[in-house]
Amino acid sequence: MKYLRRILFALSSLKVAIILLFLIAIASAIGTSLPQGELAETYIDKYQVHKFLGLIDGQMLIQMQFDHVYSSIWFLGLLGWLSISLLVCSWRRQWPTLKKAMAWIDYKDPKQIQKLAISQTFRIDKQSNSIDNLESYLITSGWKVNKKSLRLAARQGLIGRVGPPLVHFGLIILIIGATFGVLEGVRVERFLVPGRSLNLLSPNGSNQINLNLTDFLIERGPNGQPEQFRSSIELSDKDFNKIFSKQISVNHPLRFRGMTVYQADWALAAITIQINKQQKLQLPLKKIEALGDEVWGVLVPKLDNTNEAMLLTVSSEKGPIRFYSESGIPIGVARPQGGVIQNGESEISVINIIPSSGILLKYDPGVPIVYIGFAISLIGSIFSVVSTKQLWVIAEKESNLLHIGGSANRNSIGFARQFPLIVKAASRN
Repeated sequence: MKYLRRILFALSSLKVAIILLFLIAIASAIGTSLPQGELAETYIDKYQVHKFLGLIDGQMLIQMQFDHVYSSIWFLGLLGWLSISLLVCSWRRQWPTLKKAMAWIDYKDPKQIQKLAISQTFRIDKQSNSIDNLESYLITSGWKVNKKSLRLAARQGLIGRVGPPLVHFGLIILIIGATFGVLEGVRVERFLVPGRSLNLLSPNGSNQINLNLTDFLIERGPNGQPEQFRSSIELSDKDFNKIFSKQISVNHPLRFRGMTVYQADWALAAITIQINKQQKLQLPLKKIEALGDEVWGVLVPKLDNTNEAMLLTVSSEKGPIRFYSESGIPIGVARPQGGVIQNGESEISVINIIPSSGILLKYDPGVPIVYIGFAISLIGSIFSVVSTKQLWVIAEKESNLLHIGGSANRNSIGFARQFPLIVKAASRN
């Protein structure tokens, strides 16, 4: 029993809760700074030389589950620990405080009132009239009154006591919703070129929604850097009956049937070239990280004896396209829509560059639960601001003295300003 009390005390400790919140904040920062859900090889290659925080390489990062922080065992353990801490704190502290506040406290000795921070004693003519007048005034002012013979107890703002346990309950619901969303949610990221579609399947494998990308635009600033991406999409049901069309962009997603469609990224998918004004080739582009963050390229094989293999590189859908020989010697520069270079006896024209839109789809069944938990916590926070005021009155029959005193858990200055009005109502004949 002794050890159980120590465990409960440790779980409900404010220091423990603060430490847990601090650790969860650090973990969230790590999850935000690191890409989540990538292949293991991606982390190993990326952090083999340039270690994360200068200490953690790719292999260690995977072992520490930093590649999926929010679904890792240790992060879910922190959330569970915090939930238990909030639950135990509510059970050991908040709930007894609420029960105590709901019970009427009956002061029978005037000395009990005189010890209060806000109190006053004065002489009256008739005890019953003073108590009745005060009761009527308090009820009109929104107080709950418990009257007895020559005694009176009143309280106002009891809902303020409900606030703290309500906040704890809301936070627990929020954590449950977030955990449920991480474990049961689905996250899909695909690159689509205009005209291509993506079939979204239900858990039983039947086709439910078809997402078709009709157009994709990249808005660039004066310096050529991308500033906004816009994708025009169409959503169709399983029979391919059109539901509606909408344009999404960064920070302006589409929400539909519990699913959220984000504009997440962009890339260059393919380049179309023409050889000697006859043969057209559409070649897939691949990202070349060794040349920069936004550089794509493709190796054009040797087509005949009159030319040699070439490397094409490009960093924008508007060009320019740079051509290099097998030995890395620049051959020429061209732009889409008819730009031409000469490679040996071959004439190569650039027809177009096809960009692709990075579409991120998220299905999070925990979102409604998270919203409910947040709403409960918000309501509890508002209730917590309400000041709970208590008032006691005792009339002494022999000496014709009336003792009035009260207290407030918040805004004591406001209650002190209200107190003279209460005394005036009691002294009225």
